Formats: sequence, structure tokens, C-alpha cells
Amino acid sequence: MDKWEYMIVDSKDIDERREYKDSSEVEQYLNALGAQGWEIINLDLDCYSTFFKFTGVAKRAKRS
Repeated sequence: MDKWEYMIVDSKDIDERREYKDSSEVEQYLNALGAQGWEIINLDLDCYSTFFKFTGVAKRAKRS
């Protein structure tokens, strides 16, 4: 049986000084998570003009 680990993702994780990011910063952050084996399984994205705020859940296979 597969085992999973989960992580809460938040736009504040990109830069604690700012809550909102432009789309390229969001893409860079999510691609970095993907390179580490994380898969976004839920994402709540709020768009404000050219800024974004998000929270979500990522999962990956649990490493032994």
C-alpha cells in the first residue's frame, strides 16, 4: 500500500514580507515543489489584478 505525506502550501511561503505575488513567482514556487516530488492536490487561488494569493495542499509518496 502506498503511503503519502502532505504539506500545506501558502503564498506567504514565497516571501514572508509580502502576501501577494505575481504569476511568475507563483509558477516558480510550484515548479520547485514539483521538482521535489510534491503534487498540488488542492489550490485556492485568489487573483487581484496582477497579484495572487493562494493556499493549498500538496502530497508526495512517503520516503522511507
